[in-house]
Amino acid sequence: MSLLQDIEKYQPFNQQEACDKELMIRYMMQNTDCLCRENQIAHFSTSIWTINKERTQTLMVYHNIYHSWSWIGGHADGIEDLRSVALRELQEETGVRNAVLISPEIFSLEILTVNGHVKKGMYVPSHLHLNVTYLAEASENEELIVNQSENQAVKWWSFEDALKVPEEPWFIERIYKKLIERCKTFS
Repeated sequence: MSLLQDIEKYQPFNQQEACDKELMIRYMMQNTDCLCRENQIAHFSTSIWTINKERTQTLMVYHNIYHSWSWIGGHADGIEDLRSVALRELQEETGVRNAVLISPEIFSLEILTVNGHVKKGMYVPSHLHLNVTYLAEASENEELIVNQSENQAVKWWSFEDALKVPEEPWFIERIYKKLIERCKTFS
């Protein structure tokens, strides 16, 4: 099944997701380069909301560019299989190697704004991430590794604390609260 088909069959959790789903589908139909970051207006990214077996904690990284605790993810970079990209990003950013997707289905959709910034000495203009999130489970006992090119720290947080440590209010209110709420209903 293609990414477009996965998004089309996804049942939005709330109004934000319904709006973002519609825009993502429309953008995909009009922009063949939407999987590549060379499309500087909007391109696909993926995130992985990683939780423990008890579903009481989530794994977060302290992101170098955003100077905030955040979920884990990265760019599609031309790869349509965002599940594999999400799992690869989890391993690269945290060292976690034994995570498993709780489901192959999309867990969440969101369109994220990215402010202009400098990465590897080059200016990256403000743009949108058409983000697809997957849900994974991992052990809190697995060794964590900081990928210093991406982040400054990696840590498991209780769901309650995961809403206190990020510096981005929009992410807390619109994304992280939604992901935690979804964990309660996702089988």
